[in-house]
Amino acid sequence: MASFLIEGGYKLNGEITPQGAKNEALQIICATMLTQETVTVHNVPDILDVNNLIQLLREMGVKVERIAPNSYTFKAGQIDLDYLETEAYFNKSASLRGSVMLVGPLLARYGKALMPKPGGDKIGRRRLDTHFVGIQRLGAEFEYDAVCQVYRISAKQMRGTYMLLDEASVTGTANIVMAAVLAKGVTTIYNAACEPYLQQLCKMLVSMGARISGIGSNLLTIEGVDCLGGCEHTLLPDMIEIGSFIGLAAMTASDITIKHASLPNLGLIPEAFRRLGICIEERGDDLHIPSQEHYEIDTFMDGSIMTIADAPWPGLTPDLLSVFLVVATQAKGSVLIHQKMFESRLFFVDKLIDMGAQIILCDPHRATVIGLDRRYPLRASTMVSPDIRAGIALLIAAMSAEGASCIQNIDQIDRGYDNIDRRLNQLGARISRL
Repeated sequence: MASFLIEGGYKLNGEITPQGAKNEALQIICATMLTQETVTVHNVPDILDVNNLIQLLREMGVKVERIAPNSYTFKAGQIDLDYLETEAYFNKSASLRGSVMLVGPLLARYGKALMPKPGGDKIGRRRLDTHFVGIQRLGAEFEYDAVCQVYRISAKQMRGTYMLLDEASVTGTANIVMAAVLAKGVTTIYNAACEPYLQQLCKMLVSMGARISGIGSNLLTIEGVDCLGGCEHTLLPDMIEIGSFIGLAAMTASDITIKHASLPNLGLIPEAFRRLGICIEERGDDLHIPSQEHYEIDTFMDGSIMTIADAPWPGLTPDLLSVFLVVATQAKGSVLIHQKMFESRLFFVDKLIDMGAQIILCDPHRATVIGLDRRYPLRASTMVSPDIRAGIALLIAAMSAEGASCIQNIDQIDRGYDNIDRRLNQLGARISRL
């Protein structure tokens, strides 16, 4: 198991370009299964979750060619449906949560799909009801094999219908959209997710010949078509990595410019960091974070403690709350971090408390952070990364701490961040991969 050895206390300086968006990549790669024609995808991040999904498609029979360092072509001419019944498929798809979005394309084209109970981050319950109920509404039947721990899904003919999603699930909406584009008739999805990455998926499907209206809203209308063609698509930059770089610059008092950040697709992220007192300058499509020795958390108008909480888009993404929490530890003032979606995502704060942070874990969803205003720098520590987002938060904490820290189980970080140690070392960090 690999580890990071981090020598903290160094300021960074320079420019960094964010990778392609992980969450968009997983949706887009699954969507290439909807056509027999060639689909070209650019700006694909070189990270474990994406690479594992690409390899899974190869083993299913998709012809995949890497035509440039971050560009691939996919041609799903003939899928080996027998492979879906193998132990190899069960193991590989179960270890990769993004594989759940293969269900929609497989049902749309072949009327059959298998889905082992998915893995991924250990951050609490991650319901699949939205996927199941939505796809059932389109005419699919589910059968759970308790011995093999796999869902067997079949559909003689997918038919369009009206549905109101019980939650605005991004992956759930993506799965239902991919199943509906080839269904007979019209599908109306209310309370649909409308994140930029879901918009990107819909725009790509339209370029392939799908008929989707309402893109960017929570009401999608899909008129089914007989078949889809090929296309060329470029992924957006990863908003979670951009937010991580903003937090890193603040915690280490560094001067960093984030290039080509796609500012219109960042939503509330820059403003939420500004509420923590962090200076962010917009320069064209770049973000510049100047060196700040001190930053002060804002309060509400009546002077009460600021709350930063996640919410469905256009609200603040839950994937960045771990970064906001660690950044607040060295701010001036206090803030309540409210993680509404996942009840285990804040449990990593015990590691920050060991480093000297003043945090009160109120319950599984809320933590109060009392900022130290750099009066007491964090102490070096040995830690284990529990999930992707907590992992990058711990890396940021270690880079700001005095002394040498060690982060174990960095495969969790590699799942979502492309060569993060090499890229940060180019800015002046001291990170060694062991």
